[in-house]
Amino acid sequence: MKPRIEPVRWTPPPVPSRARQKTGPEPFPPMRLIHLPGHGPEDVVVDGEGRLVTGLHDGRILRVDPETEEAEELTNTHGRPLGLELLADGRIAVCDTRLGLVALDPATGDMELLAKRIDGEDMRFCSNAAQASDGTVFFTDSSHRYGFDHWRADIYEHTATGRLYRWRDNETVDWLLDGLAFANGVALAADESYVVVAQTGAYELTRLWLTGPKEGTYEPWVTLPGSPDNIRRGPSGLLWVTLPSPRDRRLDWLLPRAPWLRKTAWALPDRLAPPVRTIWVVGIDDEGRIVRDLQAPGREWAFATGVAEHDGRLYLASIAESSIAVLDLR
Repeated sequence: MKPRIEPVRWTPPPVPSRARQKTGPEPFPPMRLIHLPGHGPEDVVVDGEGRLVTGLHDGRILRVDPETEEAEELTNTHGRPLGLELLADGRIAVCDTRLGLVALDPATGDMELLAKRIDGEDMRFCSNAAQASDGTVFFTDSSHRYGFDHWRADIYEHTATGRLYRWRDNETVDWLLDGLAFANGVALAADESYVVVAQTGAYELTRLWLTGPKEGTYEPWVTLPGSPDNIRRGPSGLLWVTLPSPRDRRLDWLLPRAPWLRKTAWALPDRLAPPVRTIWVVGIDDEGRIVRDLQAPGREWAFATGVAEHDGRLYLASIAESSIAVLDLR
């Protein structure tokens, strides 16, 4: 059963011409698929030995050899793992929508709970994380109203209850930003002067300054031609942003209009409005310019939600697939 929603009006930014195109301005790289023994790898991270780590819909967290495709199970959270981040101590931060923010020891499978209950309330939708050089972990809670099973409800409602938090090694959690339209991916500047958070429901990357004269202030940074999901800074220096889908013209039309229209649209079966199948990821430099724009029709694989760059390759994860896509940037 779909939950009831209470939509609020919101006027989206103008639709750029790029949002109407089905392919990128540069040739799409050669792609192959790494097949997994399960469904829904939402994110992917590369460990110190070049192996891939990803989490599946049934709670399993796998480590996969990208060449042989051999997979081993590190643990099972018995929840729903989403964003992953390799920590400096060799552990892996796991954003699990049911457990919260946990640290996984891949050698033993042991998990340590870092954050779940904040200011007297449990997180409902721990989504993505990024670690600074001093061990601080920045992480998001996508919605304060809906969990993962009803993530589309938050997009339709647009009450913007997402949050950005900061965890420190003394186990304190600071609440940095709220009012975010489906807070999602997180990444730091190369010099850690700011943190970037993706607002999926606003088609935007938002920048919060951590140092300098603007410390503590935030601002819109990049408006995107699609809905951003997970983001990750790569060794090339680029900030890679996954775009699971382009702008939805129907939703853009509904958002500024009477809320009852969205209630009606939300009540319709999902099959009446299937998502556009596309593979899309962009690379953004420190000036906020899109300098790599890779898109192709999603015929055999689509809906990229996670990204990792390693050794001239992009590894893409997707909650809608049972494989990881590998793009050869070389």
